[in-house]
Amino acid sequence: MNQNLERSKVPEVTLIFWIIKILATTLGETGGDAVSMSMDLGYAVSSFIFIGIFVVAVAAQMLAKRFNPFLYWLVVVATTTAGTTMADFADRSLGIGYPGGASLLFVLLMASLAIWYWSAGSISVDTVSTPRIEMFYWVAILFSQTLGTALGDWMADTNGLGYEGGALVFAAGLVLIAVAYFFSSISRTLLFWAAFILTRPLGATLGDLLDKPLDNGGLSFSRFYASAILAGIIIACVALLPQRAGTHPNARRESRSNNALTS
Repeated sequence: MNQNLERSKVPEVTLIFWIIKILATTLGETGGDAVSMSMDLGYAVSSFIFIGIFVVAVAAQMLAKRFNPFLYWLVVVATTTAGTTMADFADRSLGIGYPGGASLLFVLLMASLAIWYWSAGSISVDTVSTPRIEMFYWVAILFSQTLGTALGDWMADTNGLGYEGGALVFAAGLVLIAVAYFFSSISRTLLFWAAFILTRPLGATLGDLLDKPLDNGGLSFSRFYASAILAGIIIACVALLPQRAGTHPNARRESRSNNALTS
């Protein structure tokens, strides 16, 4: 079998994956706010900048011949920073508010997943091994990150829970998904996408907790300082914690067949 079909260009979904994902989403919040707010570039200009970075990073990821953890997580961070400014632009600059922004982004995410499923017959991350499927994957990731940001802001700012309360709500949601994963037969693909969406608002509320003023319930860290620390932790995790590419379903089936023939 072609080696490119045996291994995905995205990592196996393990505990390490989720740890780095939450760190990356937190960095996306502090980094996105640093550019749009601290540098005073605004949500539209910042979104344009981060979407440009995302496009370049995705192009490099798709041209890569095999899974590269540093490149993969660079693209994820690009989606989180773009998601932060895009969600803020939808919620605030367009004047549709948190409910309108979250609803619009939910529709876009569901549409991207539906088109992916209609085209490929599956939205499982295990199938991300060709450029066409990889493009579907990254579009869905971008929309899920943006939706997660809108949900996090909506929960923290509108419902009176504050950043700590919002983080606890989303963390509790992730615990329920983990319980469902280990103790139910619910689709693993459905649980993955639910967890992927919820880790974004968890990161958004944690990021806001770090950099918002004390009077607003935050810890008042510099956005640039917090972003630099988070980036350093992510780099250390990627360099030191083992990650490997996910296995394509066809490769798993072939492996089982070969084992059966040799047993």
